[in-house]
Amino acid sequence: MAVTGWKLDETERPGLLEQIPPLWPDVIADHITLDANAAADDPPPPAESAEIIGSISDGEGLQALIVAVGGVTGRPDGGTYHITWSLDRSRGREAVQSNEVIADLGWRRLPEPVPIRIIPARF
Repeated sequence: MAVTGWKLDETERPGLLEQIPPLWPDVIADHITLDANAAADDPPPPAESAEIIGSISDGEGLQALIVAVGGVTGRPDGGTYHITWSLDRSRGREAVQSNEVIADLGWRRLPEPVPIRIIPARF
């Protein structure tokens, strides 16, 4: 099994972390998942436009940013495109919990979308 999706452009990451400060001590802020159960030989997804349009923090150790990829936020598996921005591992938090938090609590729209460059990847 493999994961396909998009990596954040490393040259943009420091500026994004300054613009949207992490709320929790363990900063992830590196990718958007398309398929967490991709076959080992599945190619990376096509290049897409993307923008951060919302955020959620559950107040219990997990922060995620909602991303519109190619103009949509819904993943084919029913999840939401997002970047796990930060979390608190000492509280037992894991990046895989982001979709559950988004589904349970919803998310807040940012005042203005933040365009980002994403790079097709397998990881």
